[in-house]
Amino acid sequence: MSNFPLSRRADGDCEPADPANTVTDRLNSLLKNSGPDYVLRLCPSQQYLIQEPILFAQPGQEISTQGYPTDDTRATLIVNGPVSNGQGHTTAVDGTCSTCEGVKLRNIQIDGTRRGASPTNGGANIEMGGQNSNQLIEYVHTYDPRSWSCLHIAEGALNCNNVTVQNNDIGPCGSDKFQEWADGVSLSCRNSIVRNNMIQSATDGGIVVFGSPGSQIYNNTIWVLNQTLLGGINMVDYDPFNGDYSGTIVRDNNILGGFANDGEEPGDTKGSNQESAIIKIGIAIGPRTWFGDKFGDNVCQNGVVTNNKLTGAFSFGIAITSAHNFTVEGNSLFGNTSFIGARGPNCSETDSVPTPGPFLLDTNSTENLTLQSGFQLVGDGDSLTCVLPPNGGDFWPFGLNPSNTTVSGNGGSGGGSGGGSGSKSDGGSGGTGGRTAGIIVGVVFGVLAVGVATWFFRKWALRRREAQHHFNITKQSEASPYS
Repeated sequence: MSNFPLSRRADGDCEPADPANTVTDRLNSLLKNSGPDYVLRLCPSQQYLIQEPILFAQPGQEISTQGYPTDDTRATLIVNGPVSNGQGHTTAVDGTCSTCEGVKLRNIQIDGTRRGASPTNGGANIEMGGQNSNQLIEYVHTYDPRSWSCLHIAEGALNCNNVTVQNNDIGPCGSDKFQEWADGVSLSCRNSIVRNNMIQSATDGGIVVFGSPGSQIYNNTIWVLNQTLLGGINMVDYDPFNGDYSGTIVRDNNILGGFANDGEEPGDTKGSNQESAIIKIGIAIGPRTWFGDKFGDNVCQNGVVTNNKLTGAFSFGIAITSAHNFTVEGNSLFGNTSFIGARGPNCSETDSVPTPGPFLLDTNSTENLTLQSGFQLVGDGDSLTCVLPPNGGDFWPFGLNPSNTTVSGNGGSGGGSGGGSGSKSDGGSGGTGGRTAGIIVGVVFGVLAVGVATWFFRKWALRRREAQHHFNITKQSEASPYS
């Protein structure tokens, strides 16, 4: 490390981004040598071209933008280290050290700079948790990760505890090209809270809950624009907590699938989506839903999923396999919905792909469930993410999402940010404008309420005959996976 001034920053000072060739060492030296509770203030509207992760070092430290803005004036850490042959720099901020108790990441932006490249092996844009408790991530915009997630809360030796992830605006994350996906939030920490986050254009899981016993995931909004998302909220992982979701509650979240974006004519209830973007499974429960027979007879157990709301285009709203002692009640559809898709080329020859629908239950691998009514009962719910949406056609409902406040659209993005790394936009800036969680999270429910008022005056168009018609068309599609 170079020898930089290590004195605690005076109130009102911020550490500048320039000179860029020393910024990584300067930021890490300040954290390493300034002691517990040190606040590393970054300068508003400045971009920090970092060559290595910025490492929290002492308990109670904080990284934030001076003045705590919640818009595009937040300082941006740009992942700028070298990458070669799928290896290299992927993480902007790391708070997993053994002395990282109570550290805080607040009011900044993280640009992972994948820019359409193939994934790089490594950590998420943000790596927090580990063997620590009481960490906080809030008002952070993290997007375009080079690797597998926009934000990862790691389990440590299963002793990560009480991390709060709130009021963040997350995404785009990853590409919907096969095996180039990325999560929005990857939670693997006990007794944690994930709330009031706006998650746009993730491609693997919007929020993936790795057991995380005792955690609460609520009041989050997840939506897609021009990329398909495999799962809105996933409770499918047996590891690392041996399938234990005891005390884990997923409630009161809004999950918005794809909407038509080809322009609405009077009387239309459905149209085409130019990128065929859907959410394949709104809420996925149980390993077999996702992984097929990879984990044998292992099950997830003891979770609670209540009062979540879904709208837009999905293949399956809620799908449950290989789960014991789950409670799934009070979840509902609102506005216009479509359930579309059929067998794709990555489906196993031995898997039976069910007809798309709002609620799906595999009766052969589940037991002791407390369920709401309306579940379609099937004997095989394995590997549901292998389905493909129709390659065009008027199967997507018209509707609103936080990025598009008018029903008629052009290209599906509405007023949203630049597309993700695999999108058909230039995928670059990831700018948020007024679409930051600090501003939107207070008004998104108002937007949704307006949307609901509009939608409920539309004629529902999901007649059984039409659903079967588009299902048959999709089965004949030769589109490539995840188009």
